[in-house]
Amino acid sequence: MTGYEEPSPAVVTVIPLRGIPELVADDDLATLLFERASQVGGLRRADVVVVAQKAISKVEGRVVRLQDVEPSERARELAGPDGDPRHVEVILREAREVVRSRPPLVIAETRHGFVCASAGVDASNTPEDDQVVLLPLDPDASARRLRNRLVDLAGCDVGVIVSDSFGRAWRQGTTDVALGVAGIAPLLDLRGARDAHGRELVSTQIAVADEVAGAAELVMGKAHQVPAAIVRGVDIHGEGSASELVMPRERDLFR
Repeated sequence: MTGYEEPSPAVVTVIPLRGIPELVADDDLATLLFERASQVGGLRRADVVVVAQKAISKVEGRVVRLQDVEPSERARELAGPDGDPRHVEVILREAREVVRSRPPLVIAETRHGFVCASAGVDASNTPEDDQVVLLPLDPDASARRLRNRLVDLAGCDVGVIVSDSFGRAWRQGTTDVALGVAGIAPLLDLRGARDAHGRELVSTQIAVADEVAGAAELVMGKAHQVPAAIVRGVDIHGEGSASELVMPRERDLFR
């Protein structure tokens, strides 16, 4: 990356896409997003459409009724006296590995390689009390399919991020991160560039997809029922996958 220069500071605009109805399996999410975008001026080249993971999962049918789940002995143990063992059983089925637990909290690695609370299994913002929503099977593939449809509908090149709220091992609170990406470069690699004083940057990589996801969450949020937003003014056009944002296990000092 020698000779790379960061772009000059720009004005970044974050536009919520309101009025999207409660989603169910096989809904045409791309058309719904395009219609809502048209109401706020339409999509433009280099816009990034950030969509909550839960919206993707609902239209892909990644919803489980807890009444249909028989918990295992391990699930009962991890649930403890305060948790729902059926919920924990779904977590175990979605997990590649349980990383840490303190009943009823489970930190797990998903099949995608994400390390997160409850393997991404979530009971919030579900249409019924007895339901949980799972992560998409392949968030990058979900992002690609959605992007392809949006490009066709809008007639311009846009990026897509599938986002979700994650905690962080060394910080309080959650922030949204990118689980899937399409049409954007998820990492800005500044290694080999030089800082303002001429010093070479040796290890600097910026998770721009996570930054954009976090910016979009400011107008989305779990309590507002706004499952998508346009982030405009950040040109991160490129190719890549969300797997690039996952810390390699051999470099993970928290395990």
